[in-house]
Amino acid sequence: MQDVSSLAAQAREGRPRAVARLISLVEGASPQLREVMATLAPLTGNAYVVGLTGSPGVGKSTTTSALVTAYRRQGRRVGVLAVDPSSPFSGGALLGDRVRMSEHASDPGVYIRSMATRGHLGGLAWAAPQAIRVLDAAGCDVILVETVGVGQSEVEIASQADTSVVLLAPGMGDGIQAAKAGILEIGDVYVVNKADREGADATARELNHMLGLGEARAPGDWRPPIVKTVASRAEGVDDVVQALEKHRAWMEEHGVLAERRRARAAREVETIAVTALRERIGDLHGDRRLSALAERIVSGTLDPYRAADELVAGLTEG
Repeated sequence: MQDVSSLAAQAREGRPRAVARLISLVEGASPQLREVMATLAPLTGNAYVVGLTGSPGVGKSTTTSALVTAYRRQGRRVGVLAVDPSSPFSGGALLGDRVRMSEHASDPGVYIRSMATRGHLGGLAWAAPQAIRVLDAAGCDVILVETVGVGQSEVEIASQADTSVVLLAPGMGDGIQAAKAGILEIGDVYVVNKADREGADATARELNHMLGLGEARAPGDWRPPIVKTVASRAEGVDDVVQALEKHRAWMEEHGVLAERRRARAAREVETIAVTALRERIGDLHGDRRLSALAERIVSGTLDPYRAADELVAGLTEG
């Protein structure tokens, strides 16, 4: 058993091994997970969480690395959660994108962690919310969450980040991708990376047009900016940081940041509760109560919805 209080204290001091052990407890759904979250709760609520998503090949890892450099120049401690697809064989992270962030490996002000989705849809690992909390408690000022390649359903990052950045690149079919339901709804900042390629201006114009066709905005509402970058050469990255800071300031001024964080906490509580309930229902296979309810459904004396209500009532009372 790990000494959670000691690990939390060491993580707060910036010791990477302690942070790694805490995140491992989260990923492994350790029996100590409740203790970990209870210990870390008073230490959280200070980090600014930025989510980066986009189609494979747009340069998410390169952009993330460039943002780390920019924030470190400002003296901020940075945490990176890089979510990779899972290997179908080992269940571990498949891509190893961290090679592209190796320049930060020896920086004590940067913590980088790869997480596998383990089959979880939405572009995020199921343990990401708790891992974000660990990095927050460890004193990270900014947490960058890089998701797997985004599709129509992989927009979950919008529910986990304070600010969502959607990356596109010219010549990759992103014009069609951008028009898909969901993608235009989640971005707070849009980045057209690899802007030195032909078609970058056209991609930016098309994106601006698509955003203009979106829902009407009242005066004072946030309009997502479009920033062009060449992340491999750090060109335009400072403009992205500036856009992020402007969005954060706007959210704080309008109460949006606090509301997003409340909604995020509510979803997390709901997920934990549903998971616990699902586990308890799973334990009922072969149980007399479930068999008795099934028998009544088959005989026509009970419908499935009332049976489910009785089952849930029995579980919550138990």
